[in-house]
This record gives sequence, structure tokens and C-alpha cells, in this order.
Amino acid sequence: MTIRLPAPDGGLRTYEPRTDPLAPAPAGPPVSRTVFSAAHVVADPYADTTPDGPAAVDWDATLAFRRHLWSHGLGVAEAMDTAQRGMGLDWAGAAELIRRSAAEARAVGGRIACGAGTDQLPHGTLPQIRAAYEEQLAVVEESGAQTILMASRALAATATGPDDYLDVYGHLLRQASEPVILHWLGPMFDPALDGYWGSTDLDAATETFLDVIAAHPDKVDGVKVSLLDARREVGLRRRLPDGVRCYTGDDFHYPELIEGDAQGFSHALLGVFDPLGPLAARAVRTLDTGDTKGFRALLDPTVALSRHLFQPPTRYYKTGVVLLAWLAGHQDHFTMVGGLQSARSLPHLARAYELADGLGLFPDPALAESRMKSLLTVHGVPR
Repeated sequence: MTIRLPAPDGGLRTYEPRTDPLAPAPAGPPVSRTVFSAAHVVADPYADTTPDGPAAVDWDATLAFRRHLWSHGLGVAEAMDTAQRGMGLDWAGAAELIRRSAAEARAVGGRIACGAGTDQLPHGTLPQIRAAYEEQLAVVEESGAQTILMASRALAATATGPDDYLDVYGHLLRQASEPVILHWLGPMFDPALDGYWGSTDLDAATETFLDVIAAHPDKVDGVKVSLLDARREVGLRRRLPDGVRCYTGDDFHYPELIEGDAQGFSHALLGVFDPLGPLAARAVRTLDTGDTKGFRALLDPTVALSRHLFQPPTRYYKTGVVLLAWLAGHQDHFTMVGGLQSARSLPHLARAYELADGLGLFPDPALAESRMKSLLTVHGVPR
């Protein structure tokens, strides 16, 4: 089997796919780390929609993918940015996704945490922002899922300083019935969140973030940090109150952060663990045994793929994630809500295919090759 792939210089090169896929068997959850995969949604390719209209979701395929993740012992982080939250999936769609996925989690015994934000409110006053958060918090709690308090574009636009964040988050944490995960999403993932926690100075922002946690440590299960800055994450991790976990959201440095050091480690809540799910679960179960070298031997080679998927503009990483799900046979098409399948270039997608194939991520390499060739043909690449 060979395939001609487009190169960044405009030429074509011949690639020979591997024929020996890595196929980790389904197994129970890791025990030394809590690991969530932020999962993508599968669009309905037959729906008559527009990029700015309500999302049309293929619910059967979307829930089937979550069962796949649960079967390998991973938790599912639902309705997060990987699910195109605020980039094709509106609050109405996210609410239905939360309800359906939480019900499926109960049915199969899977772990689930769901995002609560303010995306039903484009802008507003602080009381309106609190009310929007409360509405979404109620939906998540009523579903029986753990809550992830997501960063709010409306709050970023309205807040005049750190005190506004302390007020809004303090109000929400007092109301939460169970400990939540606080989510700090950097502007590389969403430019509208620049200056979150009241400052563009990350040192100052970190102090406000820690003040929010310190005021209500019993209501914070953990924090998800998505700043792509390993040094900063480690520094924050070491300052968390006892019992408050750090969930890495760093898709560039996750092996070293999950392994940790003598002073602690990070758990994981990662978008890249959508395509890497079975392999990531196997790696962390290896870490459970104390085999750090085996853990790194499995996970370190995946970083090149992750860095490729998350290259700037980082927020478009979802396109590569969905491509790989299609190539791996988890869905029958390469279509995304909001038309986001067009957000990455053909050379970018070709390189994602090559890196994923090199890792043995495709259960059926021949199917992946055939589907990649069909995509190339549509784009005019000769066979």
C-alpha cells in the first residue's frame, strides 16, 4: 500500500502506511491518575444546515464514540471546546449533549464531567452573567454529571478587574452542590478569553485564580489549566490547597506533566486524548505499575502529532481530531458542525494522517488509507 500525500511546498510525496496497528484492548480506568478525554461531536452530514445555524448532531455516532472512550477506562469531559462549544455548537445543542451523554454514562458506568458556561449570553451585566452560569450549572447537576466551570467570554468582556471574577466565581462555588473543576482556557484556544482573571499579566491572573480556589477549597475538585506552559502549570500545581487536583490541559507537554516529579503530578483533561484514547489509557495504566520509562515510551512519541494538531491557530485543532476519528472508523464521514472541516489545509490534514498512522492509531490501516485517498481525490490530488 502506498499513498501520495501533498507536501507544504506544493509537491507530492509517496508514503507507505504501516500495516501493524497498535490495538490496546478495552480495560478498566487507570488508578494513579484521573484521566478525561474531551470528546468531539459527530455532525449529521445529511442535515440542511448553514455554518452559522444550529448544529445538527448525529447522536448515535456521538454517543458511540463516548462508549468507545469509556470502554478503555477514560472519563469523558463533555460539551467542552473539543465538542466545538462556541465554535458551531450552541448552548441548546450543548444542553442536549450533556443530558444524552450523562444518561449514557449512567447506563454503562462511565465517568463524566460536563462544561457549564455562559454561551447562551453573548454579553451582559455581571448579574446576567451569574444567571447564565446558574442556568447551565443546574442543567449539569440535574444530569448527574460533575461540573466543569468553563471560562466565560461574556465575563472576560464585562469584568473590570479581579474583584469581578472573585464575586462571580465565589457566588457559583457557594451554589454548587458538589466540588467542581475550574477551567482556565488560554487565549490561544479562544482569543476572546485574553485577560481572563482580570489581567493579561499571567502572574497576576494566577494570583486571582488561586484566590478563588483558596476561598472555597471544599468546592473545588480540581483545576484544568490550558495555557500550553508547562513551567507555569507546575508552579500553579505546587500552590494548590491539599485535595485540589491539577488536570493538565497542556497538549504540548502532557507526558512530563502527568508523570510529575517528587513534588507532585498532574491528572489529565485533554482534547488530544480523543484520538489518542486507547493508547493514552494504556500508557497511564503502565504508569500505575510504577513503570515511568514504559509510560514515557508509549506517550512521548505522540507529542509530535499533538503539536501538529494544535499548531496555531490552536482553536482549529478540532478539525484534525475529527479527521482522525473518521479515518479510524469511528464515524462515516468527515463533516463537522459549523463547516469546520474546512478550517485546516490539505497538507496539514495529510501530515496528521501520516503521524497518526506512524503511531499505529488506526485499527484498520487499509480503511484509513482508502478514506484518506478519497479525501485527496476530492481535492484534486491524482492517485
